[in-house]
Amino acid sequence: MLLAGVFAATQTPTNAMLSTAVRSPVNAAFVSFAVGTLVLAAAVALVRVKPDWGAVRALPLYAWLGGAYGAFFVVAAAYSAPRIGVAATVTLLVAGQLVAAAALDQLGAFGMERRDLTPARLLGLALVAAGVVLVRRG
Repeated sequence: MLLAGVFAATQTPTNAMLSTAVRSPVNAAFVSFAVGTLVLAAAVALVRVKPDWGAVRALPLYAWLGGAYGAFFVVAAAYSAPRIGVAATVTLLVAGQLVAAAALDQLGAFGMERRDLTPARLLGLALVAAGVVLVRRG
């Protein structure tokens, strides 16, 4: 996950560059997802694990929305990075992820195990919020 974080931070300025060249954050997201689709197609070919189509058909509608969330992230990051900087963009991204993740944990949403929002977790969220303010002001 640490490496995924490095890639997410690196994806932000590279998609911002792409956005300038293709003249739109939406166009940049489209190109980014096209490249990602090619990479995933190669990975699927290498891994050779066949899906359980019965389980796939039984999924609720919201289980299909991960790609839409990802598209929103890529467009928002490509738009924001040139305007507020990479560090502020990623800091706000992480803050949003942590607040949503804490709420989802508290609810046990989407079939995940319920995890209480303890005072230590609340303190961690407050420290992240303070970090967002410091990065934005710095």
